[in-house]
Amino acid sequence: MQDLTINAVGAQGDGLSRTEDGKPAFVPLTLPGERVRATMDGPRGEVEAILAASPDRIAPSCKHFGTCGGCALQHWAAQPYLAWKAEQIRIQLSMEGLETEILPTFAAPPASRRRVALHARKGGKGQGARLGFKERRSWNLTPIKECPVTDPRIIAALPALARLAEPFLEHPKSAPTLHVTLTGTGLDIDVTGVERKSGGLSADARMRAAMAAGEGDFARVTLAGETVYGARQPLVKLGQAVVGLPPGAFLQAVPAAERAMVDFAVAESQGASRIADLYCGVGTFTFRLAEIAGVYAAEMSAPAIAALKAAVGPTSGLKPITAEARDLVRRPVLSTELAKTDVVVIDPPRAGAAEQTVEIAKSKVGKVVGVSCNPATFAKDARVLVDAGFRLEKVAPVDQFVWSPHIELVGVFTR
Repeated sequence: MQDLTINAVGAQGDGLSRTEDGKPAFVPLTLPGERVRATMDGPRGEVEAILAASPDRIAPSCKHFGTCGGCALQHWAAQPYLAWKAEQIRIQLSMEGLETEILPTFAAPPASRRRVALHARKGGKGQGARLGFKERRSWNLTPIKECPVTDPRIIAALPALARLAEPFLEHPKSAPTLHVTLTGTGLDIDVTGVERKSGGLSADARMRAAMAAGEGDFARVTLAGETVYGARQPLVKLGQAVVGLPPGAFLQAVPAAERAMVDFAVAESQGASRIADLYCGVGTFTFRLAEIAGVYAAEMSAPAIAALKAAVGPTSGLKPITAEARDLVRRPVLSTELAKTDVVVIDPPRAGAAEQTVEIAKSKVGKVVGVSCNPATFAKDARVLVDAGFRLEKVAPVDQFVWSPHIELVGVFTR
């Protein structure tokens, strides 16, 4: 047991300190300036007592906080918490030798998360399935009955989702995860983690899953993309378009954060005559951008591109959209293909877009709007663009995953 002074909060949301022998110490659930007593296990500690609390410490919103691994920073007041998120972006940029204006962090509201991953485990005898999130630093499950981050309509469906999970636990090696998305036509659930080597779900389990889905009035249930139950096509509105989601499709987790990022990209794209939307998904940015100019949209997922194309025809007021299923790592859009493009909007996965960024850098494109869920890979890609003559004008942090260390951002490059 050691008494430690917390100097800062690190990138993973843990308090940073030094042990008595000068070694780094990482102590979750602490804040800068606090004096704490902690039990150390190597470099990681667990708080036994707060000896001197920060004035920025507040009461957490959820009774599961501290046990559940979903939130790391509920105990931090809003203003310093949001400033910390912006500072993490500044730190990552500085590691690549970059500086820019960092705008105030957009704060997504609580109780607005429309997409969650719920883990299911067998309950005790006669108790049915347990449903929840993983514990902090553990594979154990925290069964949840409330979540101040998540849309209340998903929380209200937890008992029905637990009943749905039961048939997927028939094999002892199954550890199902229910990927739940709230859509305009109801809950869409894609289940992964089910043992498939023994032939997957039995006919009886499929029937019980379908019955539970019907009782829960879910829109659709799929098992790793294969339909188990389908009452209605899950639909989402993107701009003026209504898009039918493919099973397991990616969708921004919080509608308000999605709007903030799309509004930012649209504002920066005004005046363009041709826009490329790379890593476009089902058209999160595409449809709003097509109100400005013709759009070339590319995405690895063929089902996502098919959904985007299907939504184009019924949607009025759009400039032409050309959409292509394309692996932008193995086959990035070449600089020559971008010859008549004014603006590139790019929203890659966490690994970034190194291969595609090289081609953008070689092109004559005048503006790039980069959307990212990983400031570290954004900074690496930004360095390539800046070295090619772009200027990183500004970055807008977006706190989409409330009370987590996860940070989204939108950055603007011009030349």
